[in-house]
Amino acid sequence: QVQLVESGGGLVQAGGSLRLSCAASGSIISINAMGWYRQVPGKQRELVATITSGGSTNYADSVKGRFTISRDNAKRTAYLEMNSLKPEDTAVYYCNAGIRQIGQRLSYNYWGQGTQVTVSS
Repeated sequence: QVQLVESGGGLVQAGGSLRLSCAASGSIISINAMGWYRQVPGKQRELVATITSGGSTNYADSVKGRFTISRDNAKRTAYLEMNSLKPEDTAVYYCNAGIRQIGQRLSYNYWGQGTQVTVSS
């Protein structure tokens, strides 16, 4: 069974910083791209940032220059460093990863349970 567990969310004032972590566990052979998405009530989940297994990154325009995604392949963990936070960054942040398990030929998409980030003005 594969699990993605996020941590690091919380309440922060505008202009502050937070660092999210997403740790993958289970019978994993390989992890492809990992990413962070966010969702506010009544809206669709949106892409924040992704990173490939080789380290190539992609960001939503709204977070470019403020957020940095990284990963530690040995620890099977992805990170999202969030700086200069704005109230509009308030959302539940979800980790996503393409993971191939032992005994499987294909990779499948997995989601974490989400972590709340609240930015006060």
